[in-house]
Amino acid sequence: MNERILQQDIQEYINNHLKSDIHKLILKGVSFEGVTVQEFANQLICKQKSEKKLPSWFGTKNIYYPPKVSIEQTSSETAANYKASLVSGKRLLDLTGGFGVDSFYFSSSFNTVVHCEIDSNLSKIAAHNFKQLNKTNITCLAENGIEYLKKSSKNFDVIYVDPSRRSDSKGKVFLLKDCEPNIPKYIDLLFNKTTTILIKNSPILDITSASKELKFVKEIHIIAINNDVKELLYLLEKEYNGLVSIHTINFSNKNIQKFNFVFNEKSISNYQEPLDYLYEPNAAILKSGGFHEITTQLDVYKIHQHSHLYTSKKNIKFPGRGFKILAVLPYDKKKIVKLLPNKKANITTRNFHKSVAQIRKELKIKEGGDDYLFFTTNIHNKFSCIYCKKL
Repeated sequence: MNERILQQDIQEYINNHLKSDIHKLILKGVSFEGVTVQEFANQLICKQKSEKKLPSWFGTKNIYYPPKVSIEQTSSETAANYKASLVSGKRLLDLTGGFGVDSFYFSSSFNTVVHCEIDSNLSKIAAHNFKQLNKTNITCLAENGIEYLKKSSKNFDVIYVDPSRRSDSKGKVFLLKDCEPNIPKYIDLLFNKTTTILIKNSPILDITSASKELKFVKEIHIIAINNDVKELLYLLEKEYNGLVSIHTINFSNKNIQKFNFVFNEKSISNYQEPLDYLYEPNAAILKSGGFHEITTQLDVYKIHQHSHLYTSKKNIKFPGRGFKILAVLPYDKKKIVKLLPNKKANITTRNFHKSVAQIRKELKIKEGGDDYLFFTTNIHNKFSCIYCKKL
């Protein structure tokens, strides 16, 4: 951590050039005594990235930013705030603290937060920033969280862990046992120190396989922001052996969409041909696999077992996108093109034998406009096109 970066001249220069192109600034020539061009560039780039993702950090004076990869991997404030709403108590251990966004939000739900971070420089950066953010109940320890837990005599109400999903030997990994730390390996150690574990996983991890690697899974939370799944959360409670509840949430600029259900492999859907309205579930629900639960809880029908599109006679509030159906056609190029005098439409495929790019090329349809075409398979296993307008 180069504290020269925090001095007034550099901070003012960064703040005055937040809208500037960093490459042009470097070509123009940026020089500060005691700071390399790379260090300066990293601070400017990371502050630019934080404006929307981490507005509290962005709006606070003298924040020190870590290497860019830490900003890219850290939770957004939206996701961190949601996590903090799931647990509370006197003492929480953040086993893999990182930049500290999660610890920051947990500190509002706990009397004390212990932030362990094996990278001593990142630990020092987090500690500095917590002071700038007026957080006084977070203790930063520059050590391996697992090793700290082995020697600690303290118990915690909650242990939170965000395992690294990169391996020196395997690159990006897809199983919890290949992450660092290996939570399945140390699960008994963790439960010797707490009754509640909250694990953050990447969307690339498979929900079912991760559940099988763990034990005492009580809840799975799927967080999407603007229809892009960002995090999977596993809430484990010692000795819990009930059904797993799935919670999906999609934060958008317009609203917050929630859909919850209890995982049940025996659930079935109700099916129907397209009626007056068409619905596409948001990304969090699609990740959850709760396709049958939608027709159980909502007044809609599924149009095919594998299509994951839904229909209804009346317009309902749906956790995803809704459309008014104007026409339903077989996959007939001439008939479809006639619907679009401007030869422009938004195209989506669900359970269809051709890609969006192939369809655009064949039909010579440009992207955009107010018309929506869904290419899918109906309940009779026939390829079809649903022509819609967005609600």
